[in-house]
Amino acid sequence: MGKVVMYSSVSVDGFVADDNDQPGPLFDWLCSGDVPLDESGELKVSQTSYDHTRAYWDQIAVTIVGRHVFDLTDGWGGKPPGGVDHVVVVSHRPMPEGWDPEAPFHFVDGVEAAVAKARELAGDRLVEVAAGDVGGQVLAAGLVDEVRMDVVPVVFGSGKRYFGSVHAQHLLEDPDVVIQGNRVLHLRYRVRH
Repeated sequence: MGKVVMYSSVSVDGFVADDNDQPGPLFDWLCSGDVPLDESGELKVSQTSYDHTRAYWDQIAVTIVGRHVFDLTDGWGGKPPGGVDHVVVVSHRPMPEGWDPEAPFHFVDGVEAAVAKARELAGDRLVEVAAGDVGGQVLAAGLVDEVRMDVVPVVFGSGKRYFGSVHAQHLLEDPDVVIQGNRVLHLRYRVRH
């Protein structure tokens, strides 16, 4: 069974978006180099970031997001982001009216059900959980194996927290990946269970 990884770009002070749900400069590192990260050619990073990020992205089969992110992105037009196969949306509401039922999006109620569905869909590949409120809930439920973050040199001061509303202590191992790219520090921590 594949691992469950909580992931996002994050400010130095721990935010994944500002108070208005805007990422500001958090994704600037994705345009800070000369190596294309995907087929679009729009994302270009340093070779160091490419080697790290492309290898990680290629392992992801399913992404778990909350309904808020789904609504903000308008469901990515029914096409999962970043080339993943499926998106599991944690929502107490049904899929939107007129939503294509053939699109590889799965609406579930609760984070435990989301992780179970994502693991079923992912097989041996990775399940990625978007950081923020849903990611924090999955961490609090003890279902996260790794925390990955792309730390960007900016301080937001306030906004949407990387770990959402988690208030309990969770121990992580020492970082086993620390890679400096252009305008980003890639980190990976295993979660102690």
